[in-house]
Formats: sequence, C-alpha cells, structure tokens
Amino acid sequence: MRITGGKVFDLERGFVARDVCFTGPHITPHSSDNVVIDATDCYVIPGLTDIHFHGACGQDLSDADPDGLRVMAEYELSRGVTQICPAGMTLPTDRLEDVCRAAAAYRATVRSGAELVGINLEGPFLSRAKKGAQNEAWLREPDIALFHRLSEAAGSLIKLVSVAPELTGAMEFIRRISRDIVVSLAHTAATYATAAEAFQQGARHVTHLFNAMLPLHHREPGVIGAALDCPACRVELICDGIHIHPAVVRAVFRLFGPERVVLVSDSMRAAGLSDGCYWLGGQQVDVSGARATLLDGTLAGSVTDLMGCLRNAVAFGVPLADAVRAAAVNPAQTIGVFDHFGSLEPGKAANLVLLGPDLLLRSVFYRGKLI
Repeated sequence: MRITGGKVFDLERGFVARDVCFTGPHITPHSSDNVVIDATDCYVIPGLTDIHFHGACGQDLSDADPDGLRVMAEYELSRGVTQICPAGMTLPTDRLEDVCRAAAAYRATVRSGAELVGINLEGPFLSRAKKGAQNEAWLREPDIALFHRLSEAAGSLIKLVSVAPELTGAMEFIRRISRDIVVSLAHTAATYATAAEAFQQGARHVTHLFNAMLPLHHREPGVIGAALDCPACRVELICDGIHIHPAVVRAVFRLFGPERVVLVSDSMRAAGLSDGCYWLGGQQVDVSGARATLLDGTLAGSVTDLMGCLRNAVAFGVPLADAVRAAAVNPAQTIGVFDHFGSLEPGKAANLVLLGPDLLLRSVFYRGKLI
C-alpha cells in the first residue's frame, strides 16, 4: 500500500512531501502492490502512544479485567492511539497484583485494539501531602520487594513506576529500580534539592508536571526546577484544557524543548462517555463536560483522549510538528519501544494516522490495515 499526496511527519524536518509505503504490518521503502491512498491536504503522522491514562468507555486498568483492557484498547485505536501503556492507581497490595496479572493475561491472548506495550504504576509510593485523586488509605512507602512481586505478576510489562522522592527509602528504591525501569517523580512535596538528588539517583521522568507537586517558585523551584536542570528528564503534560493553562503549556515547550515534553491524557473511565458519576481508584468522580472531579473538587484525571490533547496543544499555540513529537515520538522513546513504534521510517510498525487540515481524524492504519 502507498499513501501519497500528504504532508508526512519527519522527525528532523517537521512535515515533508513524500510517500509512505507499507507491506503487511511494517513500513517499507516501496509498495509491493498497486493500492494507493490519496492523502492530499492531510497530515500523515505516526500512531500515538499514551503512557499515562487509566481507562475509557467505562473500563479502567484498575478493574483487573482483561476484557475491560480490550474495550479500552479498541477505543484508543479508534482515536488514533495505536500503542497504550495504561496506568494503575493506589490500591491494596493484593489488588495491585491482580491488576498486573490481568494485564499479563491480556497480553498473552489474541488481541484487538491498540497494542499494549506496557503498564504504568502511578501508585502506591506517593505522598499523602500531594495525593490528589489517589486513595490515601492505601498509600505506602517505596518497597523494592513489592515492586519486584508486581513486576513478576505483570510478566515484565511494567515500564514506568512513580515515587515521591521525599519518602523514607525512596532514594534507594530509585537507585535500584531505575536500572531497569523508568522511575518518575509524582504526587510529591519534594523540594528542589530532594528532586535533584532523585534525578542523580536515576529518576528521569515527571508525572503530570505542575499537578500534585509544589509550584515553581523563585526561591524554591521544587520538582519543576530540578527537572529543568536535568537534561535526561522528560516531563508529562495533560493538555485537556483543564489541568494546565494554555500559557503554561506554551511555556513548558519553550523551557524544556519539544524533545523533552510527553503529552499524556490521564483519562479515566468516563472518556468516550457522557457526563455523570463514575469511579476512580475506589473514589467517586463527577464528570461535567471536560472536567472530572472528586466530591471535594479535586481534579480526578481527564476525559480527553490523547489525540484530543494533541489538538488542544496546537490550539494553545504549540507547532503541530512539536505536538506530534510529544505525543508519538517522545512517549515511545521514554518506555523503550521506539525501535518499533513512533515514527514513519522503514522497518517500523505500519501504525499511522491521517489527519485533515482541521486535525480531525480521517483514517487510522494499524499493522498495515485500515481501521
């Protein structure tokens, strides 16, 4: 198959005029058949990778239900998100093990929908002071033995784990676990000095920047300032128009550069559904429009999918090529799957999306097939 006439995303040059060919499930230098797709006036971009979302269409990773994962994966694929790394919540230990086993079981079955490329443990090693929508009853200090049990239950699917670095034992946890897994600073009241030490110990990611952490202050820059000073660190942004002001989104892209920003949706089970009452990590969430909150008004994830976040970023003033990089390239690089996904080079998976001039979805191709 050959896609022609479109503006094709190129990691070095932005958008270029060239054809994209694929044979079977992989992108190839040339097409082996005569099937041609006219992409005139469209943008051709890699399928997106969401490394931080909890659920969609009434389902949640924390339900520990392989069939629920299928529903989530099918929804994400329909939105142009071709790779997923869903996030868990702070839960009791036995429930976390169930979640990990369910993900491993799903991965081992015949699947439809977006590719499950990992899971993200957002809890339970988080700070009570900045718990956000995490359930305080189940928060705990970093536990290396517990992490290894969860990793074994998940069949090595865990790609990201969050930790508040000020907790007892956090630095040793970061030093040990970051040898194999991306450690992210999250839900933390850490000072600049503590966060900087965590990055020195091996952390290299920040979960939903600005949310559930100390603000950037001129006398105490906190995690945000420490991340800026660590060139190896990438930072997540939730671009649902609720969590982060558009001016701050623009500022982050300027400060960190497009190569260090990772767009995430942080969507919960209400994504794709109507307003109403839902549940997240054992707590009630009320959804109205684009806003999801606990009963006390605390933001509780989003209801915007990653493609919607990409469009929002562009509407906020981020160049399209930078937004695509932040939603397709950077997340795939962060969790170590960029060899297979995230760009439109020969040998990569033929997972790609056609966007119209209005950035609305025109077509999704997955493993070389039109979805």
